[in-house]
Amino acid sequence: MPLTPLVPAVHGKLAAFKDFCRKAWALTRPYFESEDKWKARGLLVAIVLLNLGAVYMLVLINEWNRVFYDALQDKNQPVFWEQLGRFTYLAFAFIIIAVYRFYLTQLLEIRWRAWMTAHYLQRWLADHAFYRMELARYASHGANGNGGNGTAAPDNPDQRIQEDLNLFTTYTISLSMGLLNAVVTLLSFVGILWSLSGPFGFTLGGTSFNIPGFMVWMAVLYCAAGSIITHYIGRPQIRLNFLQQRYEADFRHHLVRVREYSESIALDKGEAVERVHLEGRFSTVLGNYLTLIKKQKNLIWFTNFFGQAAVVFPFVVAAPRFFSGAIQLGQLMQISSAFGRVQDSLSWFVDNYSSLAAWRATTDRLTSFEESFTALAQARQAQTAMNSVATDESATSLDTQDLTLALPTGAVLLEGVSLHAEAGENVLIKGPSGSGKSTLFRALAGIWPFSRGSTRLPANTMFIPQRPYFPNGSLRDALAYPQPAASYSDAQLRQALEDALLPKLMHRLDDEDAWSQKLSGGEQQRLAIARVLLKKPAWLFADEATSALDEDAEKTLYERLLAQTRQAGGAIVSIAHRPTVAAFHGKRWELEKQPEGATALYQLKETSA
Repeated sequence: MPLTPLVPAVHGKLAAFKDFCRKAWALTRPYFESEDKWKARGLLVAIVLLNLGAVYMLVLINEWNRVFYDALQDKNQPVFWEQLGRFTYLAFAFIIIAVYRFYLTQLLEIRWRAWMTAHYLQRWLADHAFYRMELARYASHGANGNGGNGTAAPDNPDQRIQEDLNLFTTYTISLSMGLLNAVVTLLSFVGILWSLSGPFGFTLGGTSFNIPGFMVWMAVLYCAAGSIITHYIGRPQIRLNFLQQRYEADFRHHLVRVREYSESIALDKGEAVERVHLEGRFSTVLGNYLTLIKKQKNLIWFTNFFGQAAVVFPFVVAAPRFFSGAIQLGQLMQISSAFGRVQDSLSWFVDNYSSLAAWRATTDRLTSFEESFTALAQARQAQTAMNSVATDESATSLDTQDLTLALPTGAVLLEGVSLHAEAGENVLIKGPSGSGKSTLFRALAGIWPFSRGSTRLPANTMFIPQRPYFPNGSLRDALAYPQPAASYSDAQLRQALEDALLPKLMHRLDDEDAWSQKLSGGEQQRLAIARVLLKKPAWLFADEATSALDEDAEKTLYERLLAQTRQAGGAIVSIAHRPTVAAFHGKRWELEKQPEGATALYQLKETSA
């Protein structure tokens, strides 16, 4: 077979390997150049020195083997007892090194993981990246694949931060230290094996050949063949490990959703459907895992055969010299020990292939996660050039200029909209379901990436989404969120609850619970309004903020919200459908469906109430 077709394939694999190494280094380097770099580097140097010390102890124990077994063969009792005493302190020193090597390695792993976790949490939660990633995932299912913004859509960022970072730091340190140990062991023992194995002579075609260091060459050939076979047997595990982590995360994510929406599922009697969905996801997990363990089984067949054959191989090769009297029992055992160390070093790839496959899969997932941040940053820069949302301390009105909104799929909702609302001009936004009312709110808040134009907001503004968020924990923390509860007195917190028609919660400030599940829909909306009454914003943007309340409660709360914003010199902009809410607003922005063929799906008309 000509070699020419193989050259591009080899170059392609080398290029891919170099690219992977570059990305793995890009994930590794930041910690060792961070503010913790001296502690990190100090721990790493200590671990390296301990590994070198462990290899040195193995060299001393290898030499001890020769003297000890020669004493046994010669029935030399004084030397036998002397070597037993020597072994005691050699073993004790090795144990100390092993214990501190383990301890410092674990310490470096946990510190590295802590730094990377804080680093990625900061990036994930900064500049609405967590929100934009979810939008990118939605956009990736759209007609144009990425919603026209070019952002990546990583799956399960929570799993990548929680599990993948842990696996990456663990595997990176264990594999790199293992490789270092293998290289140093090889360099330390290959000379010993070379000097002990002696030459191997044979005659072929009337010509005599003499191969020095024969057992070294046999170890190299033995392990090279084993590494090549291992790679071809175990290569499918890389992709399977990648998929396994993804399927496990998907399954766990759906379990969390069932817990979060437990009440809705129970009311809909959706248990059977959720069970089918969960069993389907777990079947995917199980199916991929079964495929993975079958591939691992094939690899274990070979690696165990490879390892067991290596036990007797040096004895078979060195036996003729031993039986001829050329070497003694001690030298035979020293040869066996040295061959074992050399073979173990050269077999590092064989022995660690499964771990390498898992590390490769984890690194690929973190690399794609890293690339998603880069893509989001680029998309953010592009959006900032087209759309600006500015908060002005001196502003007394809300203004937008040439505001255009699109869906993640690329469809244009509104085009070239200019809005203006003065303080005291309470605005009602109306329109059919799906017309983009909530999307307009997101754009005004500056979190909607699929928009362009300019928006100028007063400084003291606050938004109430359709589904307010309450962190699990104490009620005071849920009420004050996102500010610390210590910013407000108990009297202020209780007054806000009473004003929001939640008097029964006034004395439960220190109770801890899952408030999003424990409170009814109406109670959650009242708790969100209690936040507003506590923080007293001048401008309030309310998206169906009272839809779960009865008309009397709705009227009472809107009157209080209006009084507060009026006193603070602002206004309320509401999305609502009820006439009772409309009565509190003097201006309307109404979204109307455009005819087929228009550039935008809807247009906005301004009218007076």
